Amino acid sequence: MKKTDLETFREELLATGGYKTPDDRRAPVRHKPGPLVTMRFSFAVSRVFPFCAVCEALGLLKTERWAKFCFSTVTMPESLGMNVMVEGWGDRAAYKGPVMYLCNHMSTLETILLPPILLTYGPFNVVAKNSLAHLPFLEKAAVHMGIVGIGRKNPKADLMRLFDVGVKRISEGNSFLIFPQGTRQKVFQRRHFSSIGAKLAEKAGIPIVPIAIDSRCMPTREKGLLSKVFKDFGTVDTSKDIRLAAGPVIPCGKSREMHEASFDWIASKLESWGLPTDREK
Repeated sequence: MKKTDLETFREELLATGGYKTPDDRRAPVRHKPGPLVTMRFSFAVSRVFPFCAVCEALGLLKTERWAKFCFSTVTMPESLGMNVMVEGWGDRAAYKGPVMYLCNHMSTLETILLPPILLTYGPFNVVAKNSLAHLPFLEKAAVHMGIVGIGRKNPKADLMRLFDVGVKRISEGNSFLIFPQGTRQKVFQRRHFSSIGAKLAEKAGIPIVPIAIDSRCMPTREKGLLSKVFKDFGTVDTSKDIRLAAGPVIPCGKSREMHEASFDWIASKLESWGLPTDREK
């Protein structure tokens, strides 16, 4: 079985606006779910953290190296017989300049799957919880990779800092990635879809690109002793493929209008994939 490489993936993404796992780059039979499969999948996803920490300490961490570490989120599922399907990136490729990416949040998978894709279109920063931005041995690497941490103790002060930092970095040509739900959720709900990304987009004068992802294959571990330590890495379901789609570029305007348009597009795409949503305010 051939293995997809990042360069080929990006070439196809730029040429067609999407990617679908070719038959010759996927295991012919899907592996059955089980502890070994979960361990293999989880290691492939989580190893980006120690790899980045070591490379940062050695002065070797570059964005392209980061992207290649993260690309295991494509090659590992394919080696287990799963499909990775990406669509809708033609509009983003046609727009030259930084944008605000708003994505639904189902699992840890998308936080690592997205960098190789987004870096295809230029540099970007990502907003994350302070606790993630200050993980042991990873703090310098997080700063290097453009992670902007926000907390919950003083949300107003953090919001103002995000606007100041965000506008500056966007003016330097960086896009931004925000997960408006804040935490991972099985149901995509309007009332949990924060408007912070749309407000920053309006303030910086950039458009929004909504992103929908189906990462049900890697659920959060909710029960049992392992949920305390390995909450991010639940039992992997190899019967489910990975889907990711980018929506149309939403022109910069009033934040409320951009916010609603982003939510509606993501909700519609998730519904077309058979995923639950809640459009009630």
